[in-house]
Amino acid sequence: MAHPPQIRVPATYMRGGTSKGVFFNLTDLPEAAQVPGKARDALLLRVIGSPDPYGKQIDGMGGATSSTSKTVILSKSRQPDHDVDYLFGQVAIDQPFVDWSGNCGNLTAAVGAFAISNGLVDAGQIPDQGMATVRIWQANIKKTIIAHVPMTHGAVQETGDFVLDGVTFPAAEVQVEFLDPAAGEGALFPTGHRVDDLEVPGVGTLKTTMINAGIPTIFINAEDVGYQGTELQEVINGDNKALAMFESIRAYGALRMGLISRLEEAETRQHTPKVAFVAEPKSYISSSGKAVSADDIDLLVRALSMGKLHHAMMGTAAVAIGTAAAIPGTLVNLAAGGGERHSVHFGHPSGTLKVGAEAVLKDGQWTVTKAIMSRSARVLMEGWVRLPVE
Repeated sequence: MAHPPQIRVPATYMRGGTSKGVFFNLTDLPEAAQVPGKARDALLLRVIGSPDPYGKQIDGMGGATSSTSKTVILSKSRQPDHDVDYLFGQVAIDQPFVDWSGNCGNLTAAVGAFAISNGLVDAGQIPDQGMATVRIWQANIKKTIIAHVPMTHGAVQETGDFVLDGVTFPAAEVQVEFLDPAAGEGALFPTGHRVDDLEVPGVGTLKTTMINAGIPTIFINAEDVGYQGTELQEVINGDNKALAMFESIRAYGALRMGLISRLEEAETRQHTPKVAFVAEPKSYISSSGKAVSADDIDLLVRALSMGKLHHAMMGTAAVAIGTAAAIPGTLVNLAAGGGERHSVHFGHPSGTLKVGAEAVLKDGQWTVTKAIMSRSARVLMEGWVRLPVE
């Protein structure tokens, strides 16, 4: 029986921060996939190699982790005073869906470079040497992000000596500013409180900080769920009971935050919200064998993404950490010692990360004007991705 040949679609495989993803120019996609819907989702699922009941994504570009099962669609911006529209799709590994509910902060670091290299930024605003400023419209959450991309001889500079824990090799530093990072159109604190009691059947009542910044995130104290805050991936990800507990916390937190209207909706909204647990500084050995001293960090944070403990820290969750740390009285702020602060240096499984945020109390309400962090990015492969026609 004859079968149709594979199609090929122009694509770029990029690392951004501690994530990897397949990047597309919107106009390069097949016509049916240039608009939201089943055709687009089906194409991206097949590109990544999902759904895969084996959980390996062998027949696609995915790397079988939440950090490597990602897709990005970019286009010239339709928004005033912006250069590029950035749409992020988190592809489930073993289920047939793409989650469009949030941003990927790590891959944001690669958006500016792709936009410049693919003609999505007006040539007149790109310097031959120095720093190019790319204004990004994050279409998932309707927010502005500014990427500062280094340029050398008119081309994006990818090599450098900036070291990012969780990434093996150094590269050029890309500074990313998340403006007004309260996620989507919701309030910074959707419950109206900096700390809430969250009742989770089978777990108990937990102190939580539920925040919309960068990405909706539920923070809990590590000790309240039996952890130190120094745990590495294998401690959590090899414990099905622990993973089920965190998923219950995530689902009930999503309901409390108004992100879902029925508990079962959490099953198809895996990308958001995130769950993270925090603790006061302690010394530990990171996953690379690097010693992290309690004296060099303000607090410990571990975060889960797509049902597993993340190997480092999601960029959007780092924005949530920086934002919560800047607001006195949140669990993140208290774990860091309390008081006012404009930046926080936290320990994660792969090492440490510093993120800054500017918080303002106005008319009794906290707002955050921006959060800033540095990442790196580079092209891993470019050309065409091939996939069967179905």
